[in-house]
Amino acid sequence: MLSRTADHLFWMSRYIERAEALARLLDVTWQMSLVPQSNDAANQNWQAIIHLNSLEESFFDKYDEATATNVLRFMISDTDNPASIGYCLRMGRENAHAVRGTITAEMWETYNATWIELDAQGADPMMTHGPGEFFDWVKLRTSLIRGATLGTMLQDEAYLFVRLGALLERADNTARLLDVKYHVLVPQGEEPTTDFYQWGALLRAVSAFEVYRKTFRTGISPARVAALLILHPSMPRSLLFCLRGATKCLELVANDQSGETQRRAGRLYSELRYARIEDILDSGLHEFLTDFMDRVEDLCNSVSHDFLVTPQQAA
Repeated sequence: MLSRTADHLFWMSRYIERAEALARLLDVTWQMSLVPQSNDAANQNWQAIIHLNSLEESFFDKYDEATATNVLRFMISDTDNPASIGYCLRMGRENAHAVRGTITAEMWETYNATWIELDAQGADPMMTHGPGEFFDWVKLRTSLIRGATLGTMLQDEAYLFVRLGALLERADNTARLLDVKYHVLVPQGEEPTTDFYQWGALLRAVSAFEVYRKTFRTGISPARVAALLILHPSMPRSLLFCLRGATKCLELVANDQSGETQRRAGRLYSELRYARIEDILDSGLHEFLTDFMDRVEDLCNSVSHDFLVTPQQAA
């Protein structure tokens, strides 16, 4: 496969996965903002999203305060923000357009229709029906894209690059969501508390509420939420599940220069597979997740170097 084709497929799926993850992160923050709290506490939650995505400079160049309205507008439709949902959906569609000969007609039609529907909502889509309905629309459209991919695409090397991009992006975003929300709900130096509504909102943000109740059959606890999202082998958005799938994809597309990337992925997967949540929490969840996100970023860079860059570009 041509490296530029693999590159478009890899980033096509990453952008769509990122748009969905942003919608989920913003949705759970929006739901939590509806709980009675001080303005300072609410703004702190919204500012955490800006901090997590390393967008402080670009955000505060345009806005004086990290309020719900400002952050939502910046992260949904701001054309100057390359991390916004609108930007991600547009870039997903553009990458799909570049490989129309590789993906199926159903896939292209779903990508294209998603962008057309978003464009029809105007410059500020969240104001058309409200944030909640917009986030549900994003999750629906990305699910349709995923369904078209799984249901119609030949599961060859091209499919593996689509799958690899989606899994690495999903792992990174699950870690980001857990890092932000866990430390908002369990402040440093305080005993963990259980607020059913807020922990339930976090689980619903990753479509894991029913999975949690089926797995643990008890009340919600912070440690069990972390265990589910990090170490559950069958939870589609857990870090372990994503790394297992990414490692398998790397094995199937391996080339002469990808050995080191496979080793790093395999090592990270093994560490997750044999980890215990008690050890992770004792050593510091934030530190663990920060290290994980750094290593996933390193894997993405290594994949780009090994598969998506031509020898002339690498030189």
